[in-house]
Amino acid sequence: MGILHDDVVIITQAEKEGDPSVITINCPDKTGLGCDLCRIILFFGLSIVRGDVSTDGKWCYIVFWVIGSPETRWGLLKKRLVGTCPSCSSASGISFYRSELQPPKPPDVFLLKFCCYDRSGLLHDVTRVLCELELTIKKVKVSTTPDEKVMDLFFITDTRELLHTDKRKEEVSDYLKAVTGDAMISCEIEMVGPEITACSQGSSFLPSAITEDMFDLEMPAELPSGSLTSRSVSVTMDNTLSPGHTLVQIICKDHKGLLYDIMRTLKDYNIQISYGRFSIKQRRHCEIDLFIVQADGKKIVDPSKQNALRSRLQLELLRPLRVAIVNRGPDTELLVANPVELSGKGRPLVFYDITLAFKMLNTGVFSAKIGRHLIGDREWEVYRVLIDEGDGLSVPRNKIEEQVWKMLMGWE
Repeated sequence: MGILHDDVVIITQAEKEGDPSVITINCPDKTGLGCDLCRIILFFGLSIVRGDVSTDGKWCYIVFWVIGSPETRWGLLKKRLVGTCPSCSSASGISFYRSELQPPKPPDVFLLKFCCYDRSGLLHDVTRVLCELELTIKKVKVSTTPDEKVMDLFFITDTRELLHTDKRKEEVSDYLKAVTGDAMISCEIEMVGPEITACSQGSSFLPSAITEDMFDLEMPAELPSGSLTSRSVSVTMDNTLSPGHTLVQIICKDHKGLLYDIMRTLKDYNIQISYGRFSIKQRRHCEIDLFIVQADGKKIVDPSKQNALRSRLQLELLRPLRVAIVNRGPDTELLVANPVELSGKGRPLVFYDITLAFKMLNTGVFSAKIGRHLIGDREWEVYRVLIDEGDGLSVPRNKIEEQVWKMLMGWE
């Protein structure tokens, strides 16, 4: 089966502001492709309002209706979506399916040392620039000195794979200079080895009280302020409507990255979607129908496997991330935990949303760290933000927790 390379991804932009644009993807299939595509769409800040997925196990046809913004970089989005589709080899302008013979080479990691005079909202402005430049923040260490200077250490990878060049480094420095002005003191970028990245965060210790509460995989009795209740998410499974597939029906309230959260869960369970439909109804209620099979191509008939998948989907839709405010001696610390896929990838733009929430609350950040922790049988990306209380915390702690949660869920 062949397909013109330009037709792998087709984007039809909306004619009127507020109307959805249409992304059509026609390419070879692979388990987890929907998750990878949804992650890219989420990274570009788009909201999926409707979706259709169809595949025969070898070739898939996917249509997403998305809401963008005037700043959406559609050309770059198309390039990233094409890049995540299974590899194709070109011959006479025709692209054919080629199986993935080996995993891709891990991207080079660079250390960005950024020193600047502190000001309100600085951390978010820097984070926004890095995201706009397609620099992925793997780890970060942010600290504030007594003389009101900020030293930021960002361990980053470059989606464009150009950060080893002087031109790309100058571009990053120029963008940071534009957003900080005369407040910028220095900006240095250098490649680092994996051993430097691994030890950069120091101790991986997390207090047991935090791990027991935040990372519990059972349905919690209480959820963060302003979040959902267990009655807000309905997940049912049916084996009677299709001779070869299990039907999963989900009804829930929409949130940022909802389809990604569903797809990453199915990807971790090695579940293949043969046909799926997603739509948002009135009052942002979502209805999702998915016809799925296991890795062996058969429906899920084992009741224990059905219950495990149903429970995990419900939990991931209720608590796609974990947010908590804790006391750290005399200080206050915000913790946000982001589940990492089995592939090693995590949810995009989490640090962006956290810093935006602090900027909106006009609350300073004294220090911040990102680290990965293996807790139980899952890996988590944990963001630890020490709040700058100065002469006293002007915003109530529960207000900070609620604002961060709303930003992460897209309910602002």
